[in-house]
Amino acid sequence: MSKGKIIVGLSGGVDSSVAALLLKREGYEVIGLFMKNWEGDDTDEYCSSRQDLVDAAAAADVLGIEFEAVNFAEEYRERVFADFLREYQAGRTPNPDVLCNSEIKFKAFLDHAIALGADKIATGHYAQVREFLGEWQLLKAEDGTKDQSYFLHRLNQAQLAKTLFPVGHLYKRDVRKIAEEAGLPNHARKDSTGICFIGERPFREFLARYLPKQPGEIRVFGTDRVIGRHEGLMYYTLGQREGLGIGGVKGAPEEPWFVAGKDMDKNVLWVVQGHEHPALLSGSLVARDLSWISGRAPHTHWVYAAKTRYRQPDAACDVERVSETECEVVFAAPQWAVTPGQSLVLYESKVCLGGGVIATSQAQRE
Repeated sequence: MSKGKIIVGLSGGVDSSVAALLLKREGYEVIGLFMKNWEGDDTDEYCSSRQDLVDAAAAADVLGIEFEAVNFAEEYRERVFADFLREYQAGRTPNPDVLCNSEIKFKAFLDHAIALGADKIATGHYAQVREFLGEWQLLKAEDGTKDQSYFLHRLNQAQLAKTLFPVGHLYKRDVRKIAEEAGLPNHARKDSTGICFIGERPFREFLARYLPKQPGEIRVFGTDRVIGRHEGLMYYTLGQREGLGIGGVKGAPEEPWFVAGKDMDKNVLWVVQGHEHPALLSGSLVARDLSWISGRAPHTHWVYAAKTRYRQPDAACDVERVSETECEVVFAAPQWAVTPGQSLVLYESKVCLGGGVIATSQAQRE
C-alpha cells in the first residue's frame, strides 16, 4: 500500500533523480514532473532545457514512474525575470535563483502538484526540513559543500510543510554512487552552474538584449581620476575583478583592480586596487524585503551566523535592529564585497531563519 503521492521536480540532474528513487524505495507513489521555466531561445547553443527534458524523461523511464512536463515560462517571466531586469537596471546584483525557488518551484509547482492530488512535493535540493515543537524548520544539508539552504531561505511554513528533500542527508559522492548502482543514465552528469536562464552564455551579451548599454567613466574610488570606460553599470558587480579592461594603469602599483561602487546618477564605476582595500569591506549592512521562515523576526542583540553570498563561510553577526521592513546586522569581522541585491541569510547553528535583500552596507555609506 502506498504511503502517499509525491510529485518530484525532475530537472534532468542526478540529485532529483535519486530523490525520486529514494522515495519510491520508501513506498511512496512517485510522479516525476519537469518544469520548463524559460523559452524564447531554446535553439541557442547555450540553452540546455531540451537536453534536460530528455535526461529527466530517461531517468523516469529507468525508475518506472509516471512523467510529465509543465510549462511555467509565463509565471517565471512575470515573477522572476521581470524582477531580475529591474534590479540590474537599478544597479543592484539580484539572485534570481532565490526568487525562482519561492515563486516557481515552491509556489507554481507546489500549487500544480496539489491540484494533481499530491500529498507533498520533493526536489533534489541539498537541504533538510523537520518539524520541531509544532513548527517547520529548514536545516542545512549534511554535505556542507553542497548546502543550498541559502537559496531556499524565503520558503514559509506552508511551503515547508508540503516539501521533502530526500538527498539532504547525503553527500554528493553517495548520491552519484546510488544513481550508478541503480543504472540511472545521468549518474555522472555534470552539475549545472550559474543563473538558470543564462546558462553558459556570455552574461553581457545576454543582458544587452534587454537593457541598452550606457557607457561611462571608470574612476579611482574617492577621486576624480578617470582611468577607463565602462559599458554600462548593470554589467558590473561589487568585488568584480575580471572584465574591467584597466590593467597596467600608468603611475599605479601592479595590483589588481576591483569594483568598489557605482554612482547611478553620474553613471560612474568606482574601482580600487587590492583585495583588502577598505572600500571593499563592510562592518554592517541593512537588508529589506524580509522573509522569516517561522513567520517571526529573529531576536535583536543575539549572535547569529550570516551569509551575504552563496558559498561564503558563515560570518558571526549581531542583529542590531529589526522591524517589519528592514533588518540591520553588525558583523564580528568586516565582510568582503557585500553586494546590494544579493541575499542576507541568517542561521542559528544548522537552522536557517530566513533573511532579506541587501540594500546598503557600511562601506558604501561612508
